[in-house]
Amino acid sequence: MTPPRAEIDSKLPLKPLVFQILLALSDDERHGWSLVREIQQRGGFARLMPGNFYRTLRAMRADGLIEESSKQSKRRAGDDDERRRYFRLTPFGAAVATAEARRLEAAVLEARSKRLLAR
Repeated sequence: MTPPRAEIDSKLPLKPLVFQILLALSDDERHGWSLVREIQQRGGFARLMPGNFYRTLRAMRADGLIEESSKQSKRRAGDDDERRRYFRLTPFGAAVATAEARRLEAAVLEARSKRLLAR
């Protein structure tokens, strides 16, 4: 079931870190440190403070964007550390990420039409 458009729109615009986490989780579930590495490799954030990062994850869980995974079977070999908490995108989180991507795409198209960006 698709969440109501008003509920999705109430989360926009997303903070850059929230959007980066949703992007990272769009492929598969991940643990916190794996999320940090991907976000940093993508160039979004040179340095993430652990307190801010995990506070953001907690807020995203409370908003229903992500959830903690309980599936041990998807965990990669070597990642069996029981202390690691794995997260995955919820259907609501996927809908919000898609809406944010569309919002950003519209902004880029507008910037191109104003010749702020090359085509």
